[in-house]
Amino acid sequence: MPTTPLDLPGPLPADPAGADRPPGPPPVPPVPPEAPVPPPCPPGAPGTGAPSAGHRADIEESWRRLWRSGLDPGRERPGCLLPRDELERRRQESPLRGVLDMLSAPLLPAAEAARLVLVVADAEGRMLWRDGESSVRRKADHHGLVPGADLGEDRIGTNGVGTALVTGRPIHVHAAEHFLVSHRSWTCAGAPVTDPRDGRPLGVINVSGPLSTMHPALLALMTSVARLAEAELRRHHSAALERLRSTAAPLLGRVGGRALAVDADGWTAAVIGMPPPDRLILPKAPPDGRVWLPSLGMCAMEPLPGGWLLRVDEPTGSPGYGARVVLDLGGPHRPSVTVRGEAGSWTQELSPRHADLLRALARHPGGRSAAELADDLFADPTRTVTVRAEFSRLRRHLAPVLASRPYRFADGVTVEVVPPVPPVL
Repeated sequence: MPTTPLDLPGPLPADPAGADRPPGPPPVPPVPPEAPVPPPCPPGAPGTGAPSAGHRADIEESWRRLWRSGLDPGRERPGCLLPRDELERRRQESPLRGVLDMLSAPLLPAAEAARLVLVVADAEGRMLWRDGESSVRRKADHHGLVPGADLGEDRIGTNGVGTALVTGRPIHVHAAEHFLVSHRSWTCAGAPVTDPRDGRPLGVINVSGPLSTMHPALLALMTSVARLAEAELRRHHSAALERLRSTAAPLLGRVGGRALAVDADGWTAAVIGMPPPDRLILPKAPPDGRVWLPSLGMCAMEPLPGGWLLRVDEPTGSPGYGARVVLDLGGPHRPSVTVRGEAGSWTQELSPRHADLLRALARHPGGRSAAELADDLFADPTRTVTVRAEFSRLRRHLAPVLASRPYRFADGVTVEVVPPVPPVL
């Protein structure tokens, strides 16, 4: 999804209605049985259909939560935009990044034609991406609906992102159904996207705009697109496990006893000598590469591209982790990295930039900050966002042998660099 230019991080727009309020938090109002609830939208109102009883209950329960929390309908709680680096980090690490095209292809043309903005938020309700017709984006700016903003229900009241995350269900919030008075000239509809592997929320897709712009069919469309995105995420996961299985198969064939290959989140790709578990809960790899798992006992861990090889019941005297990384810059083709463990080895081709990044890490075994790596790679210490993005991409294949804070090769990893062959004069 193309993204709009990012605003400088800072406080969200001030609420003019609260300018004459005394300092300090507003008093927490009681919640009597007759506490105000959102008025029903009249039949035929722009952008409304016939709301279901479940939809209406979600809106009313949201208002009750907000009354109990002490949120003032006339004044949203203060918040700040995410800093640029943090926003970029969340974008790079978001599982929704891989399905942005699927999300935007059916929704963006409809949103632009209807003069709406399309928003993708993460599981914490932070807006990561936004697109749509330019005049509506400017109106969204006035409401603080900009990349990096906090759209959580506890801060801006009932809305199509924060309330969808609370309920776990698609929701359409129209006009006076918004808890905050300042948002009642707006209408929005959002559908949550969940991880198809374990059901945890990954984020929300949402369309928002002025009252006259919403079409009742958009919520159904977004719900369908969210389900398609979940199916695509499931396909991505299956494809990643298949790649891991292909790499692990020859290694497992040489292992005596029980062993299995799992991805970085512990999902099983291949197994030998034992029934396959669906998933293992993995701790961070210890320095010596040995870990105790409740279902397996002591295991030796070796890195694989995108996961781990776990060998069960290793003898006590085994050398453990002891991974060796060979960065080959001197081959006739593209640079490559080879990771060798006790069960075998695997090789991954590298882009020139990733090769330079690994070479810089090899020269500085104590680690480098993002600014130092930016200076190493680009002679410009301000290009930290690029460094973080490239390191995030590199870790998709080399996560087990890399570490961060500072950026470095993981403890216990031996690194060898094969330098480029000097040109023949």
